[in-house]
Formats: sequence, structure tokens, C-alpha cells
Amino acid sequence: MLKYLCLFLPGLLLSGCFEQKEQMIAPANPVLQKVEFKQLSGWQSEDFAAIIPVMSKNCQVILNNRNPYIYDAKIKISSKEYQDVCRRFADANINNGTAMKAFIEKEFTPYAVTDNGNAEGKFTSYYEATIHASKNKHGVYQYPIYGKPTDLVEINLRDFDADLPNTRLVGRVESGKFVPYYNRQDIENKGIQAPVLMWGDDLVDIHFMQIQGSAVAEMDSGEEVRIGFADSNGRKFKGIGSILIEKGLIKREDSSMPKIRAWLRAHPEKARQLMAENERFIFQRLNDADGPVGALGVSLTAGRSLAVDNAYIPLGVMLWLDSHNPDGGKIQKIVFAQDIGSAIKGVVRGDYFWGHGEEALYHAGRMNSGGRYYLLAPRQAEVKVD
Repeated sequence: MLKYLCLFLPGLLLSGCFEQKEQMIAPANPVLQKVEFKQLSGWQSEDFAAIIPVMSKNCQVILNNRNPYIYDAKIKISSKEYQDVCRRFADANINNGTAMKAFIEKEFTPYAVTDNGNAEGKFTSYYEATIHASKNKHGVYQYPIYGKPTDLVEINLRDFDADLPNTRLVGRVESGKFVPYYNRQDIENKGIQAPVLMWGDDLVDIHFMQIQGSAVAEMDSGEEVRIGFADSNGRKFKGIGSILIEKGLIKREDSSMPKIRAWLRAHPEKARQLMAENERFIFQRLNDADGPVGALGVSLTAGRSLAVDNAYIPLGVMLWLDSHNPDGGKIQKIVFAQDIGSAIKGVVRGDYFWGHGEEALYHAGRMNSGGRYYLLAPRQAEVKVD
């Protein structure tokens, strides 16, 4: 069933009746159940020393949170007790895995996370892409990497009426009307009012960068520049793999990122037409962090950062992930909810950050694994589900 949202805002007509889909699925029902650390498969084999720097980054953000619960979600953990744990962590000056393991076991309680009684979910993976670029348009460098457009407008319906859903609309103003922002095809063919950060040499690499959200740009000057997510045009995302499969151009078993990229490069003219069917366009910003910056506001760590659905899982929390990699090897480790993604929806759903470069692409592009996770909450914290 489809619903159409048409509103009149003060001084502005919301035009186009933004389409909303009503999905006939069972509503999510997150449930937490206390367990013991000995019930976490692989717990004794964890590299706890690797957790120390990631915990430090997380705590820097959590200590600045002034809300009663850390990063509002269906699963709620009180900020005060989490901040108290972060202070005790800083005071402990932990510098080895044995001490880190003891600290976690003393200060945290694991909770099994289920949805409608089901602990199993889906875990995919993402990586930090690489593009080749120049500060100037010349030679092979013909494709603009845009910053946030100057004419892009964002509206949250709840800002106008507290009873309206917390819905973010992205568009532009045209003749006094608020209309959807340009789609990918319009942006690539006609250009937009936006700063050009640099010029890329490969539209396929740029498309993959937008899917991942960030990249390292290897400049023709020899320097490396990291670029990250700034905003989007608000249009619907459709994965290029799904597009190729639907049209019978590749088989589902051949839909890994490396194979998709190879097909697109072998068919450049057709590739541009097909990529335009993904109307979502990502705008970038320059980033001087030591890695891509996730939604939590900290740089992501390969193998330790997870994108989650923050409607259910609060950003910043520590999780025990129990899944497997594309080759069947176990992934049983502590990860941190530090990012979100448009396709990451559900109570037990995660996108595992693999890192940067071709090896990361090889693994990330093939991962589509079942698994589960446990939320590790401060032992003294109030934990509840709305």
C-alpha cells in the first residue's frame, strides 16, 4: 500500500506529495535478556588489547552527551552510568589485554538481543573505497566530486508539529515550492549549485565511493586526501547489484562487489545508464581524521566498527558480534556501534567495517552472513526497551 504525504508549511508549499510506502510486515519487537560472559562463544579468545583505543574514542563522545539516554533509540541505556564507566576506564589507564578483559567483565553486563523471539539477523560489510582524482579538471579527470549543494534544503516534519513523525525531507525551493532534490541522472548530466572538491577519473569508482560513503582520494599530485559523507539528495537508494540482477545481466551468485565492478568497467556506456537508476546521490566533504568518520562522529576502526539501525541500537554501545566472514571463518569479537546506513534496518542487523583498500573490498563485497549480537551495557546502568 502507498501513502502520499502532502503538507502545507508556513510560507512554503510542499510540492510533489512525497511517497511513503506502507510495508505489511510484523512490527519490530526488540527484547533484551541478561546472559553471562561465559555464554558468549569465543569470549576467551578475544584480543582485548585491541579494544582499548576504540573504547577511548567512544568514551570521548559519550562523555559529551547531555541526554538522559545515550543516543535515543528503542533500546535505552542511561547516559550517567555509561559516563561513570568511561571515567573509571580513563582513570584505570589500562594498557594490556588482561586488564581490559577484567575491566569489561567487572563493569559490563551482556544482553542477548532478539526481535520477535529471533536472535538471528543479517550481517553485511562495507569498506573505505579508493578513487583517483585531481584538484583541476583535465585529461582523464572529468567527473566532479561535489560537496553539499548550496540550494539543498532539509526539513524535519516534527519541527513543525510534535505529533508528526520524525521524518527528514530533502529538497530545494523552486518558485516558492519545496520540491524533491535532483536525482542522480540530473546531477550527472546537468550539474548543480555545489562546490567541486576534486575531479575523479572513473565514474564506477565514484559510484562505489558513494555507496560506501567515504574514500581515500589518490591525487595526481601524489598526496592522499580522505573524503567522507556530507549529505545526500534524499532520493531512494537502489543497489547496482540489484539492478544488474533484475535485468539478467549478472547472476545472483556473481553479484559480489569485485565482480560487479568488473562488469561495469567492461561495459562503460551501459554502466552509466544503469548506475543512474540508483537515484540516491551522495555529497562529500574533506576529512582529516585517521579513518572514515561514522555517524557517531569518530573515525572507524577496521574490524571493530559496526553500522547499526539506530532506531533500535543506540550509537556508541559495545556489542559482542557472533557471525562469520565470506569464507566461513568465525567473527566473534567486540565491536562498537559507530555508524548507520540507509540499507541497515532491523533490530538484529549490522554492517561490518572491513577497512581500506582492495583486500577490504574483496572481503566486504562478498559478506552476507547470518549471525547475532549481544549488547554490553554498564552493569549499574538503567537499561530498558521502549
